[in-house]
Amino acid sequence: MKLPNAERAIVPRAKITLYLLSTTHREGQHKAAFFRSFGFRPEAWQVLASALHNHARAHEVTEVVPTPFGHTYVVEGPLHAPDSHAPRVRVVWFIAKREEIATLATAYPLDA
Repeated sequence: MKLPNAERAIVPRAKITLYLLSTTHREGQHKAAFFRSFGFRPEAWQVLASALHNHARAHEVTEVVPTPFGHTYVVEGPLHAPDSHAPRVRVVWFIAKREEIATLATAYPLDA
């Protein structure tokens, strides 16, 4: 199963620049070190957003977790990076109740 409506999934700029690529975010700084090591940069945040969109369309959902507010969808597989590497990552998406479009929740190294 693929992420529902993956082609319309939402990757908020702030999730990328203030979390996944932020070296000062308490929880995101380790993720930032990982993603930056493969050439992703906050000033070109759209590159990571595009890579995450492509990742969602290319790989199967490995887990669906119902919550009181909707469902989380876990997608795992290689993420094509600017430096030509393809690190394996786990990307978590959320679809709220009565919604059809997924929003990025988080992403992190799979083999770390």
